Amino acid sequence: MSLELTKSNLKYFFQLGNPEDVNEDVDGPRHPGTTKDIDDWLPVTGSRNAKWWYSTFHNVTAMVGAGVLGLPAAMAYLGWGFGCVVLVLSWIITLFTLWQMVEMHEMVPGKRFDRYHELGQYAFGEKLGLWIVVPQQLIVEVGVDIVYMVTGGESLRRFHDLIKCPGTATNPEESCGHLSLSLWIIIFASPHFLLAQLPNFNAISGVSLAAAVMSLSYSTIAWTAPLGQGKQLNVLYGLPDKTRASLVFGVFNALGTVAFAYAGHNVVLEIQATIPSTPEKPSKIAMWRGVLGAYFVVAACYFPVAIVGFWVYGNTVSDNILQQVGHPRWLIAAANFMVVIHVTGSYQLYAMPVFDMIETFLVKKLHFSPSRLLRLVVRCIYVAFTAFIACTIPFFGALLGFFGGFAFAPTTYFLPCIMWLVIYKPSPFSLSWIVNWVCIVLGVLLMVFSSIGGLRSLIVQASTYEFYK
Repeated sequence: MSLELTKSNLKYFFQLGNPEDVNEDVDGPRHPGTTKDIDDWLPVTGSRNAKWWYSTFHNVTAMVGAGVLGLPAAMAYLGWGFGCVVLVLSWIITLFTLWQMVEMHEMVPGKRFDRYHELGQYAFGEKLGLWIVVPQQLIVEVGVDIVYMVTGGESLRRFHDLIKCPGTATNPEESCGHLSLSLWIIIFASPHFLLAQLPNFNAISGVSLAAAVMSLSYSTIAWTAPLGQGKQLNVLYGLPDKTRASLVFGVFNALGTVAFAYAGHNVVLEIQATIPSTPEKPSKIAMWRGVLGAYFVVAACYFPVAIVGFWVYGNTVSDNILQQVGHPRWLIAAANFMVVIHVTGSYQLYAMPVFDMIETFLVKKLHFSPSRLLRLVVRCIYVAFTAFIACTIPFFGALLGFFGGFAFAPTTYFLPCIMWLVIYKPSPFSLSWIVNWVCIVLGVLLMVFSSIGGLRSLIVQASTYEFYK
């Protein structure tokens, strides 16, 4: 092997950019340990044979999650008019920014941006793009997994209580067991040590499909069960009876809850990377078809849950609507178990890009051998870490608001618009320029206000919580 070939291979070996840039050998056939072999081992680029409907249920699993259960509580602070405007506007803006990301996936001929940070590097430069995108994406994906650990533990406990103790159906705050929420979170985390060993996105397609079906099912229960009960006596739709400061921060936190609900963008490029692509039939055609299907499912889940939940319970609605609905007991128990199945699949979907980042760094930068042992150690540590943090701060509503504003708003509402402006450079004051700047301004305001509200809620709830009880 020539010295020139060795240098080229080393250059490719250390590269963290687009896998398509390093798929071809410099001279002659591939050898074990080349970058192509490594890319075939990594979670995101390991398989490219997904169908268009894979993107539908992957996006449904990514989006229709724990956030939908907090939308009625968000409506309690936002009110009928402003709340409905925020819901609809968020649906439109996030569909627009998702379309932008699907389009930018293959905007350079012969090149695919398979990861969010690769698109960021193309837009902002190799180093700056990493610093802008990777921290935000990691906060989003790790944050979602922490929230889903809490959600899974809460739903498991609620399912147990409804089955074992009928009296808890009318009092969701009462627990009839001796296990604390932290122990329920640990129980929920246990199967994830095994599921995390599935190698790539296509390998978790069955789990993701089951999760998507469950999300649609429990979302339907979350609005049909309250609708069957009817409007509660003495229900009020004004702002909750709290101090002015609490109301202001509550509105901020509610905005973060809405932002959290529309959060599939952080895995969209990774999902699109699994779809085959040719010049005649680029992946964006199949991906966009799947995204549209997913967004119609999102609308069918989000709007009825938010509107019916607020209409039935008013400003006393719980931050998790399923924790408040008590009858019929068997149906609510089933819905909580559906939540467990859904967040199990969604956890894995959001964890896969994190696994890809960590394993890429270890193998391409630190020269670890791509092996099952490496995958076992890395992924088990990650599951244990998210479970530990979930046990430490198990505050569902506050976590939704904080993570929704601090990280979801940038990566979902305005970062795609900024990259679109940087890359395509539309004429000032053209329609594209105006629309993107409107999304950027609204997204920045959402990020600032909801982060403040979510952080304040975390501090307030932590002040009275008995940790690790």
